Amino acid sequence: MSDSFPQLLRARLGDALAAAGVVLPEGFVPEVSPSANAQFGDYQSNAAMVLAKQLRGNPRELATRVAEVFDGEDLCERPEIAGPGFINFRLTRACLEQRLRDLLADPARLGVAAVADSRTVVIDFSAPNVAKPMHVGHIRSTIIGDCLARVARYLGHRVITDNHIGDWGTQFGMILWGWKHLLDAAALESDPVAELVRIYREVNARQKEDEALRETCKAELVKLQAGDAENLAIWERCVDLSKQGLQKIYDVLDIRFDHWLGESFYNDRLAPLVDGLLAAGIAEESEGAICVFLRDDEKLADQPCLIRKSDGGFLYATTDLATIDHRVEVFGADAIWYVVGAPQQLHFDQIFGVARRRGVVADLQFIPFGSILGKDRKMLRTRSGETVQLAEVLTEAVERARVIIEEKNPELPEEEKAAIAQTIGIGAVKYAELSQFRMTDYVFDWDTMLSLKGNTAPYLINAYVRTRSIFRKLGSEFGRAGGIALTEEAEKALALKLAQFAEVVPSVLSDFRPNALAAYLYDLATCFHSFWEHCPVLRVEGDARDTRLALCELTGQVLRRGLGLLGIATTERM
Repeated sequence: MSDSFPQLLRARLGDALAAAGVVLPEGFVPEVSPSANAQFGDYQSNAAMVLAKQLRGNPRELATRVAEVFDGEDLCERPEIAGPGFINFRLTRACLEQRLRDLLADPARLGVAAVADSRTVVIDFSAPNVAKPMHVGHIRSTIIGDCLARVARYLGHRVITDNHIGDWGTQFGMILWGWKHLLDAAALESDPVAELVRIYREVNARQKEDEALRETCKAELVKLQAGDAENLAIWERCVDLSKQGLQKIYDVLDIRFDHWLGESFYNDRLAPLVDGLLAAGIAEESEGAICVFLRDDEKLADQPCLIRKSDGGFLYATTDLATIDHRVEVFGADAIWYVVGAPQQLHFDQIFGVARRRGVVADLQFIPFGSILGKDRKMLRTRSGETVQLAEVLTEAVERARVIIEEKNPELPEEEKAAIAQTIGIGAVKYAELSQFRMTDYVFDWDTMLSLKGNTAPYLINAYVRTRSIFRKLGSEFGRAGGIALTEEAEKALALKLAQFAEVVPSVLSDFRPNALAAYLYDLATCFHSFWEHCPVLRVEGDARDTRLALCELTGQVLRRGLGLLGIATTERM
């Protein structure tokens, strides 16, 4: 597998700096990145500007010296100098033509190299609560986490996904009492999660005005925690029913988990964990509670991490520390990634600090995200003010996509229209999420996300459909490429963009940015549409036809693979 163009250019640039007599600072690696504007070449480097500042020299003069000795044979034309000292590179047509041949011979990887330092990565995402429906707020954790898992696996990491569901806690006291006194068996059979939500809400409302009921619910919870057989059986039934309901949503989203180790899994480990922290002198008593004071961390010095309340109860921090132990000791985690909302920053700062104090060396990463807003730029809610349920969002997405398909292609068979609507609707919801920088609050807008124009899933899927339509017209699948000859600027631009897939995919895990891949795929689709308009495929012959068919085939492959890494399916027709 060939190195990416930035890797090749960095190596040549390093040689040129040495040939120009530049003594590089220890650890210095020249940066090479794609040019933002094609008129300045294909790639550029600011290495001369950075070095000149460090060496107190003239950056443009240094850039000129480097360009004069740069050996770009078989790779690029002589570098050009721009502005205060940028070094610009233009790849040769022969180099791009060879890269196209390499990509055609590598359909599984499309130039993307597997990482040299594969790690075992545990990814904690989605994590809804039992006996409650998933709501629109779960979109971000669920879809971002799944995308990161797909990319990490593709890059060669051993990935373990763990859905750390909330299956223990005070809400179960209310659910247990409600199950015994308010349960509608027929409703439970018809829609288990809805019935569990109903009894929870009714009991919650009642106990706000009934102190005796509040105490009764607490007593039910204590019985559960003490191992009462009846309450344990009800709890297990609630968890099982909830998992079934959740799995239906995950099936629609095409998301799978390796483990569903909820909070209850760690119950027996909490007391020994706290005792161990006390024995090690890491935790201490404060006003009857047990805390860890991270006094050596300026940000957390006045924010003690509470791991046991004064009444003996444990907290999320206690469970999360036990969870880290399990993931390191049993899963062998080298890294643990938590895809959780930004408001939990302090919580994860604390447990990571305590974990490091305990000697945990795994790479612990908190991957936060912002909020989903309505068109009024407030938290997205129903007209009645309730949280929008995720199942309703997904159903509406498919229904809206079906309306569009009926308008565009009413002649398609009903079964095919249903399948396409599923692909487009779910893809639109996922892409609306993944095309945003994860910390950005974004507006949930059906018209925008389902549009065939602009940076949307339908636009990208339509580009893929176009690549397939050319082969339907041809009457055969793509065979072996004949002569590859890039003669048009639109061909060269598309070939360059295809080669950059290998550069973009690894960058997704740098600061955990699925939007980098989404942006690349949008650029690729735009580039392909420009090529489509300027370069007829079936109306030419010889090397021109072979080249353009190869570009169509590779564009389809990269779009399908790239969208797949985002968790988005494709369809052959729209």
